[in-house]
Amino acid sequence: MKFFSTAGHSPPVDLRTALTRGLAPDGGLYLPEQIDPIDPSVLAGLHGRPFPAVSRAVARHLLGSVIPPADLDHIVDAALDFDVPLVSLGDRSPVYGDGAGDGPPDDLYLLELFHGPTLAFKDVGARFMARLLAYLDSENEEPLTILAATSGDTGSAVAQAFFGVSGARTVILFPKGKVTPLQERQFSTLGGNVEVLEVDGTFDDCQRMVKVAFSDRHLNEAVRLSSANSINIGRLLPQIFYYAHAAAQLPRGSAPLFSVPSGNFGNLTAGLMAKRLGVATRGFVAATNVNDVVPEYLQTGVVRPRPSTPTISNAMDVGDPSNLTRILALYDGDVERLREDLVGSVHDDDETRACIADVHRSTGQVLDPHSAVGYLSVADGRRAFGDGPVVVLCTAHPVKFREAVEPAIGREVPVPEHLAACLEAERRVTPIPPEASALRDFLL
Repeated sequence: MKFFSTAGHSPPVDLRTALTRGLAPDGGLYLPEQIDPIDPSVLAGLHGRPFPAVSRAVARHLLGSVIPPADLDHIVDAALDFDVPLVSLGDRSPVYGDGAGDGPPDDLYLLELFHGPTLAFKDVGARFMARLLAYLDSENEEPLTILAATSGDTGSAVAQAFFGVSGARTVILFPKGKVTPLQERQFSTLGGNVEVLEVDGTFDDCQRMVKVAFSDRHLNEAVRLSSANSINIGRLLPQIFYYAHAAAQLPRGSAPLFSVPSGNFGNLTAGLMAKRLGVATRGFVAATNVNDVVPEYLQTGVVRPRPSTPTISNAMDVGDPSNLTRILALYDGDVERLREDLVGSVHDDDETRACIADVHRSTGQVLDPHSAVGYLSVADGRRAFGDGPVVVLCTAHPVKFREAVEPAIGREVPVPEHLAACLEAERRVTPIPPEASALRDFLL
C-alpha cells in the first residue's frame, strides 16, 4: 500500500513513512493511492456484528497487505476495547427544518462514539494510531515527537493514547481560554511523556504552528516529528470503521444518511472514504456551526478560509479546515461530483442550545453541542437525499460541555469518577505566543 501527497510534489510513501511524517514534505496530506471496494459478501457478513469484529474486517482490507492479520487483529482489539452503540430515537424526537408531518419517521439513530477513555470520538483514531505507530516504529531507537494541535477533544484523546508509550514524546498545543476546563484538564494533568503548550491565540494559530514545524527542514533534521491530528492518515483510517459498523447494525438493504458534526473535516473525510469502500449510504451532511467554510464551498464552489469564530461547539471552531484538501483530492476538485454525496448545514449557538433542550425534553437524551449541530442538520440532509434511516454521529459525552449543556436541560450532568479526578490534579502547561519560532525553540 502506498500513500500520495495531496499537494502532488512528493513521491508516494509506505504506511510507516506516512504515519511517522504526518505531513508530506511538500506540505500535502497523505491519502491511499487506491481505495479498493470491500467484497460485498464480506460487508454482508458483518451484519449485526459488534464493533471490534467490524473493525477487524475493515482493518484487514485496508492494511492486511502491510501487517500480518493476527498482529492487526491484536492492534484493533487493544485499541478499540469499548462499545459504539447505535441508539434509536424512534418517533420521540423533535423535528427541525420544515417540520413536516406530526413527527419524524422512526428511523433516526444516534451513533454514540464517546464511550472510550476520554469520552470523545477521537479515542477511536488516536488509540488505533498510537498502537499502529508503536508496532511499525518499534525498531527505531531515535525518539519520535508527536505534535497535536487541539480545539477540544483531540488533545485529551492523543495524550491518553500516547501516555506512557515507549519512545514517544507527545506535545499538545491548545488555544488559551478556548477549550472547556474539563477538556483541558484531561491532557494538562498527565505529565510524564506528555507536554502541553498553552498558545495565546486561536486553534488556527496552533494548527499553523504545527504545519510550519513540519515544513522546517532544520528542525526535522534535529527532531523526529509526527502528527496525531487528523492530518495524520493513521488517525483517519480507523474512523472508517464506525461508518461500516453503523451500516452493519441497520436492517439489511438500508442505505443511511450520515450527519457528521464537522470542524477540521477528518471525520467526514473518513465517511467519504467508507463510501468508496462500499459501505452503504445515500449521502452525508457536513454539519457545522457558524464556521462554515465547507458549506459555503458547496454553495459557491469557492474555498474561502478565514479566522475562526468562537462557539459553544468549540471543537468545530476551524476557519481553515485541513482535511478539505483530502476531500478535494478524493473528488478531483470537482464540486459538482462532491455535491452528489454531500450537503452543508450551518447552525448557530442559539439553535444549538434550543436543540439540546428540545431533544432532552422529548426523548430524555442529552446531546453535547457538537452532536446537537449534527442533529439540527438532519432536515437539510433529508431534503437533499430523501427519506430513509439517518445516523447522527454523536462525537462527545455531554459532561465535557456541561457549561453549555446544563443550562439548556435544567439539571446537572454527572461527572464520571475518572474524569472528576483530573479536575483536582495539578495542571502542567507552558505558555507560549502564537509564533512558529516559539514552538521551534521549545521542541529543540
